[in-house]
Amino acid sequence: MSQTKPQKAPVKGRGKPAGTGSTVGRAPGRPGADSPDLRERVLDAAIACYTRQGIAATSLRSIAAEAGVNPALLHYYFGDKEQLREAIITERVLPAFSTLREPVMAAGEDVAGLVAGFVQGVGRLVAEHPWLPALWVREVLCEGGALRDVLFERIGPQLPQLMAARFAQAQQRGELNEDLDPRLLMVSLVGLTLFPAAGAPIWRRLLQAEDLDFDALRRHTLALLDRGLGCG
Repeated sequence: MSQTKPQKAPVKGRGKPAGTGSTVGRAPGRPGADSPDLRERVLDAAIACYTRQGIAATSLRSIAAEAGVNPALLHYYFGDKEQLREAIITERVLPAFSTLREPVMAAGEDVAGLVAGFVQGVGRLVAEHPWLPALWVREVLCEGGALRDVLFERIGPQLPQLMAARFAQAQQRGELNEDLDPRLLMVSLVGLTLFPAAGAPIWRRLLQAEDLDFDALRRHTLALLDRGLGCG
């Protein structure tokens, strides 16, 4: 008489195709492949926090909250607070100012073209990066600002100093009002462009000027400078 062999109980997990019925764990904060834009979202959140609170007062945790991500993700992408600040400088601030340098370089030795290129370039800069003027005032002009070294070491030689030198050369050729100081002309241009952009919420409300956009400010600035730059 034949005997039937008892069936062995199935072992859990065996017999299933690879990749089905199980989930591979992922360390907390480590981004998934379906979130390629998380890094850019964190950079956007950092800029928002920097502009609102200041760089020194902004913690990684507050940036994570602004971005809606786990704080561990910031460490995964940037390491620490200082590395995140450097990422903002190299990936957002410096590229923004490089676009301002292009129309200035294209103007060559023409003073009017140089001024117009700068004024119009600031207009595009503010339109594409509306956070920049307020961040610039907070972190460059205010004592102890975390971006002041960026102006002196990285932006200054590439733009303000270059423009002041070109103004001085034009003055030597007799193409610029001799009563002007080429260095202060650069200061005036910044004062007529970046500062009004940063203070727009104030002067628009104060002067009931909500109808004035940066294009109107650009036209006003160029008209204001038109008669003061030339000789005679």
